[in-house]
Amino acid sequence: MSQYTIHAAKTHLSRIINQALTGEEVIIARGKNPLVKLVPITPLPEGRAFGTLKHTGSVDERFFDPLPEEELAAWEGE
Repeated sequence: MSQYTIHAAKTHLSRIINQALTGEEVIIARGKNPLVKLVPITPLPEGRAFGTLKHTGSVDERFFDPLPEEELAAWEGE
């Protein structure tokens, strides 16, 4: 674990970022009081994968039937 003051962190920011990217825990402090921990973020997925749920569900003709009165009332908050 490395700890840097705010002034040292501003001066050596590139080096400190590289340390965090290699997995080292980096703490930035005001004086001797730790304030924040610098950690790498996980990369976001590469876009959406369309069609991943294709052919996993089915709908029969009852899907288009009107709802029963008691279920319709429940949806309408009655």
